[in-house]
Amino acid sequence: MADISAKLVMELRNKTGAGMSDCKNALVENDGDLEKSIDYLRKKGAASAAKRSDRDTNEGLIVTRISSDNKNAVLLSVTCETDFVSRNQDFVDYVNSVADILLTSSASTADELMKVVINGVSVFRLKH
Repeated sequence: MADISAKLVMELRNKTGAGMSDCKNALVENDGDLEKSIDYLRKKGAASAAKRSDRDTNEGLIVTRISSDNKNAVLLSVTCETDFVSRNQDFVDYVNSVADILLTSSASTADELMKVVINGVSVFRLKH
């Protein structure tokens, strides 16, 4: 078993955003290999997300934007599981930035809006 330093745990946490104990466990499981630990956390996160996929998302925010020339508008609803998330400033900032980006995008159809990407990630996730 590799010696897992606090510095290595923090490096993994900074790269993944996972909790400290999850990072330490991932490093222990993968003998201190950072790249394998990242993959381990990614797979664990995907499995965890699959478990939560059936949960209701009854909370969230609805925001509107209207262009200065009144020719374009955005009505955006982003849902989440809890009111704690919907009141979190990071969530509010994210929803507002998505609305701003959608308003300024050149998309003119729903299909084009589905292809809008922020920092390499699609802003939409379709429900199945």
